[in-house]
Amino acid sequence: MAKLQLLKPTLFILYGFPGSGKTYYARQLCDELQAAHVNSERIRQELFDDPRYDAQENNIVRQLMIYMTEEFLSAGLSVVFDTNAMRLSNRRELRDLARNHKAESVLVWFQIDAESSYMRVEQRDRRKADDKYSIPLDRANFDSLTNSMQNPMPTEDYVVMSGKHTFKTQYQATVRRLYDLGLLQADQTATSRAKPGLVNLIPNPLAGRVDPSRRNISIRN
Repeated sequence: MAKLQLLKPTLFILYGFPGSGKTYYARQLCDELQAAHVNSERIRQELFDDPRYDAQENNIVRQLMIYMTEEFLSAGLSVVFDTNAMRLSNRRELRDLARNHKAESVLVWFQIDAESSYMRVEQRDRRKADDKYSIPLDRANFDSLTNSMQNPMPTEDYVVMSGKHTFKTQYQATVRRLYDLGLLQADQTATSRAKPGLVNLIPNPLAGRVDPSRRNISIRN
């Protein structure tokens, strides 16, 4: 089956503890939808031989993510922005970016307790696709990072995912949300899941003018 094509380019914004399943969800979602997976930690590893994870490096990675996201949205393609939108200001910036490119934005909040998240961080296996580029964290760094996070406000529009649910359940919740936003037609919500690994970056013809020269700039796990 072909991947689902949203009726309007959409920016998926992810929020949740390290280990809550954001990258797993992002990769799987891009197997189902016509969307580009822009992964911050893969970009980091490809740019820097010995990542420092400092403020300057983080800014370089984020600016490249923003640039790529703008290019994809301008070409009519949805984007899964795979980094933790930890702060209210981060999420506001991304929503404004989507709005400026006449795209929708969907904030996905992965909810899971901190102990389960940290256990997953400890058990990461870099031989696996979803763990290969992950940031190394000890307990002190994990606690410092999570304590600095700002949960979505009631005024923010978001969909809640359990970090302990299977992707099938998460995907069903995503499809319902996309339908409620008018981004999927009723008959699309019953579409069979696409086969994993299929890649099709042809933008939605209903999304406006498309520049074919911009279709060859995808980063995927």
